This record gives sequence, C-alpha cells and structure tokens, in this order.
Amino acid sequence: MNWRIAEAKQRFSELIHAVTREPQLIYNRNQLVAVVVEAEMFEEFLTWRKQREKISLADVFKELRQIAAEEDYILEVPSRQDRPYFADAIDDFSL
Repeated sequence: MNWRIAEAKQRFSELIHAVTREPQLIYNRNQLVAVVVEAEMFEEFLTWRKQREKISLADVFKELRQIAAEEDYILEVPSRQDRPYFADAIDDFSL
C-alpha cells in the first residue's frame, strides 16, 4: 500500500502490521521518500550490502599495479619451466 506521510503518522500501527504482508511505500507530494520493511528483510539487505562492499581480488591487483607504478617498480615474472605446456600434457592422459 502507498501512504502519505501524514496518513502514515496517524495510522502507524496499521502501517507496521501491513509490513508483514509487503513493504510499505511512503510518499511526500507524490515523491517516494521512504519504505518500511520487515526487520528480517532489512537484515538480509544489510548482509547483501556488506558482501557487496568487500574488496575483490581484481581490486587488490589494481591497487598493487597502481602502487608499483607510483614507486616505479617492475615486477619481473620468470617464465614457467616447471610445468609442461597443456598441449604436451594432454597426451599423457588416457580417455
């Protein structure tokens, strides 16, 4: 249900009970200003937001590249000689 602010104030108890069925939208001059949701839904949102804010591995590498560039540091990666190439190794597997 959609509520106007004044109506939501006057019928607050009804608003809270209605939240158990679906989120309640509160408007001020036809503009959405708030949404009242169940506490469980809000907790789920907070968990989602916290997970989304975690730094990704890509972000870490981006930061590392930036630091290396600022300090004029070049990371030398030696060529891999301890493993055979995939094409050569595939022959070792029998299907």
